[in-house]
Amino acid sequence: MLTNGYVVGDGSWTLIIKVTDFKVERKLRVKGDLHIGGLMLRLVEDLDIAIDWSDHALWWPSRNKWLTRTRSTLDQCGVQADVVLHFTPMHKTLRLQLPDLRYLDCKVDFSIKTFNAVMQLCKELGIRHPEELSLCKPLEPHHLKYNLKDLPPNKKHFSEVNSAVSPDTNTFIFNQSPASSTGSLDRTLTPVKHSSSTPISSPVTPTGTWKRNCYSEINGNVTTLELLNGNLEASLAHSPASLSHEARLKLLKPKSLIEKARMNIAWLDSSLSIMEQGIAEYDTLKLRYKFYSFYDLNSKMDAVRINMIYEQAKWSLLNEELEYTEEEALMFAALQVQINLQASIPQPISDTSSINGMDDDIDAALTDLQVTLEGSYVSSSNEITRVPELYDYLRFLKPKKFTLKAYKRYWFACSDVYLRLYKNQVDGISGTLPIHVINLRGCEVTPDVNLSQNKFGIKLEVPSPEGMSEMWIRCETKEQYAKWMAACRLVAKGRSLSDNTYESEVKSIINFLEMQRPALAPAISPSSLDISSEDYISPKYVKKLKNKAIQKILEAHANVKDLTLTEAKMNYIKAWQSLPDFGITLFVVRFIGQKKDELLGIASNRIMRMDLNSGDHIKTWRYNTMKEWNVNWEIKHMMIEFEEGKVIFACQSADCKVIHEFIGGYIFLSTRSKEANQSLNEELFHKLTGGWV
Repeated sequence: MLTNGYVVGDGSWTLIIKVTDFKVERKLRVKGDLHIGGLMLRLVEDLDIAIDWSDHALWWPSRNKWLTRTRSTLDQCGVQADVVLHFTPMHKTLRLQLPDLRYLDCKVDFSIKTFNAVMQLCKELGIRHPEELSLCKPLEPHHLKYNLKDLPPNKKHFSEVNSAVSPDTNTFIFNQSPASSTGSLDRTLTPVKHSSSTPISSPVTPTGTWKRNCYSEINGNVTTLELLNGNLEASLAHSPASLSHEARLKLLKPKSLIEKARMNIAWLDSSLSIMEQGIAEYDTLKLRYKFYSFYDLNSKMDAVRINMIYEQAKWSLLNEELEYTEEEALMFAALQVQINLQASIPQPISDTSSINGMDDDIDAALTDLQVTLEGSYVSSSNEITRVPELYDYLRFLKPKKFTLKAYKRYWFACSDVYLRLYKNQVDGISGTLPIHVINLRGCEVTPDVNLSQNKFGIKLEVPSPEGMSEMWIRCETKEQYAKWMAACRLVAKGRSLSDNTYESEVKSIINFLEMQRPALAPAISPSSLDISSEDYISPKYVKKLKNKAIQKILEAHANVKDLTLTEAKMNYIKAWQSLPDFGITLFVVRFIGQKKDELLGIASNRIMRMDLNSGDHIKTWRYNTMKEWNVNWEIKHMMIEFEEGKVIFACQSADCKVIHEFIGGYIFLSTRSKEANQSLNEELFHKLTGGWV
């Protein structure tokens, strides 16, 4: 007996395929040696509908994977008679929240790795260096109250969405990683079963329609890329000056370090596709800067990128995700006022096509090449053999338990990676043995500045066998502070005072301090502006300053009133980068052998073990001392080996894959160079972040 050209009993079977576009089902008689491409061709012929099917592919819901290798056979893919496949578009509509909190409906490829989908998305949006961004799910208030393993089931989510939610970053299944994972301490291949739903719900009903409380009702109209075509860069390079009250109520404001750490549960896995992580069409995701290492930020080429970084910085400060002083709060508010004022007027256009402009670019390129070849700038041949040194009288304090000692004045000398303290200048010059010698390599450098009290301090946390030892330095003037702060920062990173960035770092610190000094009077009248203090400073300082907030903001604005729009945004970003807590992504972890949870901070060049309540640094490890990092995907333990030994821990607030990706991502970003800034090594990124070779 023949059925669709096959003889019954010849090894063929009936395969059910659902066509999602038309909500129809087709049953095809197939054999195991039929390849995926041939199956799709037979399906399209059977449908006999004259449309473009080139964007369609087969999705296997029960296995949570795409069948995109068209040359593979059904047998090779493991497709058998009980399988139901979906024939569905690879590009689906996604509601995207940008860093400025606007929403954009756009078509995104759900079939490729999230990292590659973000690359395509950023290309459409005109954002360079997409490797710095990623997608994350919207968080709800209860996510800040519990660690990942303690999250209670969301009953509302269970009622609206099928409980068989696909694995994602937060429910990472071991067999989703390649079996040859080198990131495993124990290379057993037993898959880990997960029956619970993903802890982060998506605002979409099973029918694919937006829920009634969708964000478009809160944050104004949702835009589509099609509506922005022809004016995309101009639209994304400028954001609304303020946000509606209802939208601000939806923003999460972490109240403690542990809540800040729990916010990092939401990142998608860069090595899996969007579809594989439980995201359906019409769901909402947030596009955010994930890695705080902004490469080659260029005012001529990065109007959209600069605006998005500025907006993410602004909302992180207004939501009190970072600690900063009152003077710094007013400075940020002043820059924001200037940005809003400048956004409403035409900006000067630099003629980059002029001969002089081209010459400037060529000179700059030659200077960069010289620095690259020589390592650093040297003003004369006599300085080539001389080791740069910084010296001056400063005050020093090393706190000890149960003692109250004041700062003591010493003669300081900084050269190589060492800070040497002498009783006086004569001892320093004569070669007398120093009283204290501090190795600054790998230390934590934190500003301790209060301009209203004329206080210019530097807090050093120096590695020692017992952990991190605190030491404090007090400078007399802002100029002195800028020199020593810049020196400590450079040396802590393993760079010397001969580094070509030293002078620019000093100037940057001085400019940062100058912007914090309020003028005697505002440059503009408070009555001429209709602004609300809540849009410019965080609730903490709104409460503290009360009715004086607007006056103080405008006094601070007098310092930045002459900046252009781009200059004001760049200054805002640089000031944000100067904050002590900038660029530190926190996780709650439990180190092996410990009974209490601790914090793990991951930055662009180091990993920090921190106190859960105070945030004090217990230990710091630099990436340049790291030998390897491995993950046991089954028991979710991570091991990192440094030159001084191994550390093993379990992540409590997110899946260990998230930490693994942050570490690998920062190491990947450190490999970028100007010679290769146009070509992104995707294979290397996935090798470093995916836990496999």
